[in-house]
Amino acid sequence: MQTAVILMNLGGPDSLEAIEPFLFNLFSDPDIFKIPVGQKLFAKLISRSRAPKVAEEYKLIGGKSPINEWTEIQRRMLETKLNENNIDAKVFVAMRYWKPLTEETISLIEQSNFEKILLVPLYPHYSITTIGSSFNEWRRKYKGDVKKLIYINEYYLNEKYLSAVNQRINEGLQQFPVSEQSNVQLVFSAHGTPVSLVKKGDPYSRQIKDTMEAIMKLRNYSHEYHLCFQSKVGPQKWLEPATDQMIEKLAAEGNKNLLIIPISFVSDHVETLYELDIEYRQVAEKAGIKNYVVMKGLNDSNLFIDALYELVKNNIN
Repeated sequence: MQTAVILMNLGGPDSLEAIEPFLFNLFSDPDIFKIPVGQKLFAKLISRSRAPKVAEEYKLIGGKSPINEWTEIQRRMLETKLNENNIDAKVFVAMRYWKPLTEETISLIEQSNFEKILLVPLYPHYSITTIGSSFNEWRRKYKGDVKKLIYINEYYLNEKYLSAVNQRINEGLQQFPVSEQSNVQLVFSAHGTPVSLVKKGDPYSRQIKDTMEAIMKLRNYSHEYHLCFQSKVGPQKWLEPATDQMIEKLAAEGNKNLLIIPISFVSDHVETLYELDIEYRQVAEKAGIKNYVVMKGLNDSNLFIDALYELVKNNIN
């Protein structure tokens, strides 16, 4: 009997009109914003106030998030690879904050009698705000046989995942003048989280560091490298150093060549295409960086699909 493979991701607004409802869904998430009373009202107010600014960012990257298209491409590539290798599986997408939402995907798979249901997050690193939130939403909405469910947790040290990132780093380095390629600073930029989560035991920041070290070991420590964090929201203390501050620090030390490596994302979206490639490019140029390159997301990387294939195969046999 067939297996259902569910690729779980954040999702993103597919039009400018979708930005406010997308933000409402995000700020309604109790795993990220723990507001004991009035969370829906909070979500409504903050999504309404933030939507115009966010819309300006999306206008600069095509008026919508590409995360939906990239996830669909990854879904098709994975399903094709599974079927080519005689694994009877159908691959679905469940987005946390936009379409297809988790409940819509659950409704879809309930129309067939799958023997197993594999939940595969498109987050290699575990955080309650990502994998935890997606799994919790599934548990809230899924009313079927829980014995069918297989949860695939973090895979941040999967060899094929590491190789996929390393391949993208090599491609990024090729964009620098040949004479400068050995002088490039590798800047790993991960989505930040509040420090309070780390204190509660969230393993995300440690796993990010372990991934970076594993990639650099794979590269025989080819370049100097650094870790920083982006996308801070709200007044809480977040993981540091911040990416823009790291760029300014490296520039002040006389460096002229930066390769920015988005490390906790598996496809390009607003935080890579706008925040890193537009907003922080301006920071870099102002600080005197001569060559500033943002690594391409994993997107349609065959090596990344190989990693997902390996995870699925190992968990259904």
